[in-house]
Amino acid sequence: MATMVSIAPGAADAEPLASINPGRADRFQADTIWPVFERLRREEPVHLTEDSDFGRYWSITRWEDILAVDTNHEAFSSTEGITLPNLKALEEQAKVLGERQRRGGAGFITMDEPEHGRQRKAVSPTVAPGNIALMAPIVRERAGMILDNLPIGKEFDWVDLVSKELTAMTLATLFDFPFEERRKLTHWSDVVTNMPGHGPVTSWEQKFQDMSTCFATFQELWNQRVDAEPGIDLISMLAHNPSTRDMPPEEFRGNVVLLIVGGNDTTRNTISGSVYALNKYPDQYDKLRANPELVTSMVSETIRWQTPLAHMARVATRDIEIGGKLISKGDRVIMWYISGNRDETKLDRPNDYIIDRERPREHLSFGFGIHRCVGNRVAEMQLTIIWEEILKRFPTIQVVGEPVRTFSSFVHGFESMPVVIPTRN
Repeated sequence: MATMVSIAPGAADAEPLASINPGRADRFQADTIWPVFERLRREEPVHLTEDSDFGRYWSITRWEDILAVDTNHEAFSSTEGITLPNLKALEEQAKVLGERQRRGGAGFITMDEPEHGRQRKAVSPTVAPGNIALMAPIVRERAGMILDNLPIGKEFDWVDLVSKELTAMTLATLFDFPFEERRKLTHWSDVVTNMPGHGPVTSWEQKFQDMSTCFATFQELWNQRVDAEPGIDLISMLAHNPSTRDMPPEEFRGNVVLLIVGGNDTTRNTISGSVYALNKYPDQYDKLRANPELVTSMVSETIRWQTPLAHMARVATRDIEIGGKLISKGDRVIMWYISGNRDETKLDRPNDYIIDRERPREHLSFGFGIHRCVGNRVAEMQLTIIWEEILKRFPTIQVVGEPVRTFSSFVHGFESMPVVIPTRN
């Protein structure tokens, strides 16, 4: 496969430390972010970017400091958003849409306690172990169907035919969404997380119209289920739980966005990331083929190594010291999970992909504290099943060119990745 793109030796050290802006999406798309985070962890693990398109913000880049922020929900609030806000883009959006831009809302991930806990509990039964066990045979059947329809000996886009398709099928199951329309869920997730000129978004107007269609569709599902017998799907859970049954429309829309994006990006980009990583580290692919029981730990190692969501944001509710730096009340703080997962002071050989690590689930990708990913077990279940089924069918999946990566410093993923499944000898 093609060589991984990297920053030229010394280039990351040439930029003045004070001017470093880790949130630049172009570096994530070019896969040149790694030396930047290595330098910050080494020289200034709690780093202030004074001026950028995202405004003023702190970067937290080491494991222990990230953990300290993520588990202190009293001092670090989610209510002002959980991502780096691109202020320039928001200004452009406001010019085009005016008041209509307020169409979105806040899901429970952007709430503090006690509101967060009440709404999170409403959807938790859908992703509880018992329900996951019921879903697993369905996911396995659909994974097999996807794999059995792949072309052999011909180049195709793994992201489109496998990663997007499996996550769309599972999301449709979680929502009890019309199965034949499942790829709408993938499309809406991409619309939410992209700006004009990237992904499927061509303009602010088109983004607004597509999300209006999304919200109208889910409002119709809500209307159908709110007075029906309670079901186990996510919309029924929200409609029948006392904590969410009467939530305002903007909260419902926010929760829809949260559940679509959360259910899509982690799994989809880890499926792609696992194929990419196993090709980059062929010795690990050999190890996996020789011992398929390593699938479970390989899945966790991929979630760490790939880190599908690069960061989460908080705002300080009071003055507080982290890593020897004083963060003032009102300051925006970015926990770079993608950097913490490569922290040399915490992990042995963190840049290497090692599928039989001693503690493979020791990573930051799902977060910690009250906001730990509610669907993490669903993601792990899908990833485990797809690889169990892959190993039954294909001796190898060969990546034949560099993937096209997502233009985002939040979603760390793949837009496309060319692969070939060789014909058997």
